Amino acid sequence: MLWPALRALSLGELTPDQQQWLLGTFRLDATPRTEGPGAAGSTAHRSFADDNGTRLVLDVARTGESGWVFTLFYPGERPSPDTVEVHRALFRAAIDRLGLATVEITPAATADEVLVPSVEPSGDAESAFGSHWYLPYDDLDRVWPHVGLRADAPREVKEVELRQLMRTPAWSAAPRALRLQAEGFLRGE
Repeated sequence: MLWPALRALSLGELTPDQQQWLLGTFRLDATPRTEGPGAAGSTAHRSFADDNGTRLVLDVARTGESGWVFTLFYPGERPSPDTVEVHRALFRAAIDRLGLATVEITPAATADEVLVPSVEPSGDAESAFGSHWYLPYDDLDRVWPHVGLRADAPREVKEVELRQLMRTPAWSAAPRALRLQAEGFLRGE
């Protein structure tokens, strides 16, 4: 099974020449990946080993009419943080050069890589969190995994995710100690 180590979602149209540039730049085989999550949307991929001998798969996939997903997968041993950061830079450079708009990069390293919904939560039954605090935690460090973050996520990424959580209807029902801790975190305390 393949697991994503890094995923960059972008939007925009690519001409056939731009798609050829992408294949050449990433040295991709113009055949879809057949295993792992999102294989149905795969358009091209390449298997390789990094400097430590870790097997990796670089994949480009389509999502919807104008979505492009750049993913670095691993089947067993997670690639080194340096390998992930090299590919983050490659993905961002390709997205910029191709004139695509970055939607999100996961895991995020900077605030601009976090998907921030443009619509405020509605507070109705379809809200992601509803109006009840369902987490049994009153400590911010235990909440990070529930918003999709590791404990070592960059502070600016945590701030963006925390602000999004605080905008949900459920936040008003969160334990007081947690709300105070979150406010202190955002003040830099």
